[in-house]
Amino acid sequence: MVLIKENDNDDCKSNILKPNNLMGLLNILGIHKVSADKFIEAIPFSLNDVTAGAENEFQAVVYGNKDDVDLPIIIKESNYYKNIHRMAKSGETSKKTVLEIDNYIDKNTDNIWENSWVRFPVSVLTPYSKHVFSKDLLSDKANPNSQIREDVGKFLFLKNGEEFLRIPISYLLKLSLTNVISSKEDIHPLIKVTGEKLTKHFLNDNTSPETYSFFPPDLRLGTKMGTALAQESLKRFLLIQLLTDYANKSFNLLSSGQKAMVYFSSHPPVRQKYLNELISDSFYRELFMSPCLSGWDKGIDKYNYMILCHQVLSRSQLNAVKKLKDAGIITSNLAVIPNISNISLSNNGTHISLGSKKLTELLKNQNSGLTPQHEKYMGDLTIKIMEHFIPLFIGTYSASPYRFDFSDFHPEKALGFMPHELNYTHLRMIWRRWKKKAKLKILGRPVTPFGPVWFDKLLSKVFSLKGDIVNDFRLIDYFVSIMSTEQSPALNGEIGNDISIKKDLSDLGIFDTKMPLYLFYRQRICAQMGFSGFEGRYYSMFENLLDDMGTSVNLQTLLTALAMKYILKGTITHSHIPDSPEIESERRQIIFGTSIGIPTFYVNKNTKNEFMLRILKETKKTRYSVRYPGYIRVYNIEYRKTLVNIIKKDAADIIELMGFENMMLDLQNRIEYPNSFSASGKILKNILDESGITDPFKVSSSNFNPIIENYYRNTLRKKHIKEAVEFMEKDFQKFDLWTEYRDSNYRDALYNILKGKSSLEFLREIKNEILEETASEETLSKFIHLLILTIHKDIKFYNQRN
Repeated sequence: MVLIKENDNDDCKSNILKPNNLMGLLNILGIHKVSADKFIEAIPFSLNDVTAGAENEFQAVVYGNKDDVDLPIIIKESNYYKNIHRMAKSGETSKKTVLEIDNYIDKNTDNIWENSWVRFPVSVLTPYSKHVFSKDLLSDKANPNSQIREDVGKFLFLKNGEEFLRIPISYLLKLSLTNVISSKEDIHPLIKVTGEKLTKHFLNDNTSPETYSFFPPDLRLGTKMGTALAQESLKRFLLIQLLTDYANKSFNLLSSGQKAMVYFSSHPPVRQKYLNELISDSFYRELFMSPCLSGWDKGIDKYNYMILCHQVLSRSQLNAVKKLKDAGIITSNLAVIPNISNISLSNNGTHISLGSKKLTELLKNQNSGLTPQHEKYMGDLTIKIMEHFIPLFIGTYSASPYRFDFSDFHPEKALGFMPHELNYTHLRMIWRRWKKKAKLKILGRPVTPFGPVWFDKLLSKVFSLKGDIVNDFRLIDYFVSIMSTEQSPALNGEIGNDISIKKDLSDLGIFDTKMPLYLFYRQRICAQMGFSGFEGRYYSMFENLLDDMGTSVNLQTLLTALAMKYILKGTITHSHIPDSPEIESERRQIIFGTSIGIPTFYVNKNTKNEFMLRILKETKKTRYSVRYPGYIRVYNIEYRKTLVNIIKKDAADIIELMGFENMMLDLQNRIEYPNSFSASGKILKNILDESGITDPFKVSSSNFNPIIENYYRNTLRKKHIKEAVEFMEKDFQKFDLWTEYRDSNYRDALYNILKGKSSLEFLREIKNEILEETASEETLSKFIHLLILTIHKDIKFYNQRN
């Protein structure tokens, strides 16, 4: 490493721009001149430098009879359904498949249809909503003269001579919002203009509804840091609930036998997985892939891209089978081939992004000296450091509990995409330890299913083989992190490395060059995103948004700042965490093991990862492995306890500066007493208490996992609504004071909605109606207008601060 002296010549000045030149980087960031006690305040992602945003993915369902709901109707009307019936009659296909599809439709006793679309008369839309829909049907929204999309027939049809609309619930939310801000002529302009801007935040690109933050709150002590983002997410969640309820009533969904519902749920629905096993991948996409009407100018191009993603992931899952055989995990030619249609795009998580104001400002200033090369160099190193700490989040702040039966333990299905995410050594270790952890033993030896369903069921019953419950199924089920190739490291700090690795993986049939690089912690490049930062993609379900999500944002902020401290102090460089598939796999195996709940993992005693060695030196109860000579056996819980201690020691100054002392106590409790304090423990306990089940292993996965879904759909959804309403009581109280003493524009808009009544008084009057979902269209409309008004105030407040 070359340090710059004060009398730099021209060569030295050019050397300042080299990303690995620490003194030059400190110079550019303006840190070299600050005193030692001010160093922490000056680094990126420190106090008052952080903005945050979230993208939330939700589960959508429609309640209703099979004759009223779109999904069963569209299946029965499809050529696919008619063709397989004809083929079954002629003996060209199995009658069993046809019977199972019919059972999916006819024996749905709960009348719940996951990810179904909805249908209603076009006449219920206001002229403005019709205009929005017409614009969204353009092949290029940026060009008003462009042609209508070729697939317009998917969305419009005639019924009894009346024009009807059929759309996914993700797009229903947008039309519900446009309707509610244009249903009356006297709606205050502030509400209408703000509402129009908010429609851009309702995305329609995948199977599930997605929204992203209406504004990026900056994390300051006065806003309780991460709580500010949790509050924004709660308000957005409440708006979604109100818009859904409004659409059910205003769009005649309830009166026509349909009830739409949106809620947090992380794993793909059990019944949707069942249907996926019965139909072709093409027909699956026709039923469940959203048409991308909202969020992109060229929606049909985005739709085709989503089809590509589904095809690539499905192919990748099939290619994983060969890797399992090469790894020695599949030891014979007998294997259960995964379906050619992969359903993992239907799992739902939350992505939390942090941005640095300092880095963003410098990168946007061409004369600052900070270049994309510096950004990439620091970004890749931050990601590598961060991946060592991600096990602290899994099951702790977010979770996705899931039950596996004995018959589910075919490695080609249970291990998901892990053959592409871990090297053979760690893959074999994880599979052996998972089998040992699960209830799969006969005479003390773990066994896995043999293949014939009838035989596996008999074996399971005779020997009481119960399977397992994992902490976070979403991270096992989805392609969450790409492993580098030997020729193309993904995180070596060089611009363009993502292009190289995607090309390598595309040639191997694992990935596609058009897709973004999948990582647990992904860099957000300033030139692409408009800000410089990182996106945490390892979050699944939050049991409580203010406590779980808010605190996890604080921990993510703390660790990102700590990574920057390590980098700018020169404590950790790229050479300390080398770029090789083996080193990546070594640290990521711990994340997957935590998701499964495996108690131990193994690290090569001669690992070249110096940061890992430093962690292990401070970890208790480690020993050399007897089973794996040359490896150190590490207890997962002890590793995570050590991470907490390292944070306390290495980030003590950051913790004090940002006021994170209570957060660290909370983290310690979640790690040491998971049953009482962790997200996974709380979710599972609540599910068991509500269902009256004392032992989840006495219930099959086909019965237990729907119980989890029911808990998310009803109990947890209502709990989140209550949490949001209680927050809004406090928010409205502040808003009323603001309107009375600070801003006449809001006072006029508030009077326009409530005719002299305060927002807090109104909320207390309607609170029970909102919680019980019995509010009228008029009440819902007023409440939505009030929410939009407070969101405008939030946006204005944060814009003034930045």
